[in-house]
Formats: sequence, structure tokens, C-alpha cells
Amino acid sequence: MKSTKKERIDRVIASRGLAESRTAARGLVMAGKVFVSGVRVDKAGTLVAEDSLIEIKRESVEWVSRGALKLVKALDVFRVDPKNRICVDIGASTGGFTQVLLARGASRVYSVDVGYGQLAWSLRNDERVVVMERKNARDLRPSDFDGTPEIAVVDASFISLRLLLPVMNSFLPSAGEAVALVKPQFEIGRGRVGKGGRVRSKEDHVEVLDGMTSFCDKKLALKPSGLAFSPITGAKGNIEYLLYLRKTGDSVPTTLSSREVVEEAHAFFSEEREERREP
Repeated sequence: MKSTKKERIDRVIASRGLAESRTAARGLVMAGKVFVSGVRVDKAGTLVAEDSLIEIKRESVEWVSRGALKLVKALDVFRVDPKNRICVDIGASTGGFTQVLLARGASRVYSVDVGYGQLAWSLRNDERVVVMERKNARDLRPSDFDGTPEIAVVDASFISLRLLLPVMNSFLPSAGEAVALVKPQFEIGRGRVGKGGRVRSKEDHVEVLDGMTSFCDKKLALKPSGLAFSPITGAKGNIEYLLYLRKTGDSVPTTLSSREVVEEAHAFFSEEREERREP
């Protein structure tokens, strides 16, 4: 007889040893890697029978940086397919996003960074990667690319997305897509950033996300089409968010709820902190 008792999916995954901890289990769920009887489950609090058929679809590569996990989630949740497409990675750094795009079949990736010598050697020597170091992304022009980029992703620090998204808007075609990592600490204003470079307030996060989606909707052809929180925090522990944008002829209908996503994010990381305190 099948069990009728139900338990949270993250607890079931951890108890079966499919992940090393509930935190890791939640990360798999939020990254879209967990399937129950063939159906994707994307909420860690989903209740499932204890004897449910659970499948974990993991990436078969070792990422050059933990930041790769952010884009993995974005591509899965927003159903963005880089296969056979030209992509641009702004703020490439060691190349976590670049590597994910290549792993998903991108034909070429322009890896752009204002710094120098950071891109992982394996990516630097990949013929599909065009290294654009010491390049300020604000100076990018359509003529910088051989072929038209169809997807742009950005993970930048110490600069507002309001300065970068218009540039991406300028070189992406009518069917272009973008994923932007929204970092509240670089959007809220210096005077409101707390101790240790942290922005902890839910209200501040909602304000940042509402402001960013409104900016895109009013100023750009790239329209907000999806919103989620990053499965991992930034280097200083800041919660970050994934904004999906599409460039179309018409306004993209969307039911984005900044507050709902912020509440989910804070609940997720609050539970993670509590788990760390458990003996």
C-alpha cells in the first residue's frame, strides 16, 4: 500500500540522501532540478508522499564559480534556451555565466569585463568564447559583435543596472532576451546600505524590484517578463534577484509580484540560517 503521509520535498530529498542537507535540497528544487513522477517541482515547501518517485537532474559539469548556479536557475525557471545562439555575458569575471551558456549549447559567447585576467583558463581557450577584457560594458556597441547577440546576461557589481540595461537594449534584436541579476546594494543608494554592505529590509528589496521593473517597462523595449530570487546569496550575504526581460514589439503581459518573490526569498534564507543553527 502506498504511503498517504506527506512531507516537504526538501526534507524527503535530504532524508533519502539525494542531497547532503536540506539547504542543498532546497537549492536543487529552486534550480528546477527536482522532478516528482516526471513533473518538475519548483517550491521547496511542496508536500509529497514519502514514497514518491523523485528524480534529480544534475548538471554534469563542475562550474568555475558558484555564481553559475544563479544562471542555471534563471535559464530553467524562465525557460531560456541558449542553444545555437550568440550570447553576451556582461560582468563575466571568472566566467560562471559564460560556462553555463556554453554548457547549454550557445554557439558563441562574448565575455565582457572591465577587469583583466579573471576569466578561467578553460573558457579563455574555448574557441566559442570571445574575450572582451578591460571593456566597460557601457561602451558596448552593436558593431562590437560579429553577428547579432540574441541573449544577454549580466552579473555586475558597483554599478546600477539602470546604466547597463539600456546598452543591452541597444544591441539585442526584436526577439532578444536578457537575464539580469538585481543586487539591491547597488540599486538602493549608498546612504541606505547597512553595515557590512548589506541591504536586509524586505521593504527596500520590494522598492528596488518595483523600481527596476518600472524603469524597464517605461524606458526600454526590453520588458519585464519574469522574476525570481537567486538560489544563493552574494559574497557579503546579500539576497539577489533574477529579472528576465524580453524584447518584443508589444508590451509583454506579466503578473510579476515583487513582494511575493521577496517574501519567498527571505523565508528561504531565513530557514537556511535556522538549519545552520541546529545541532
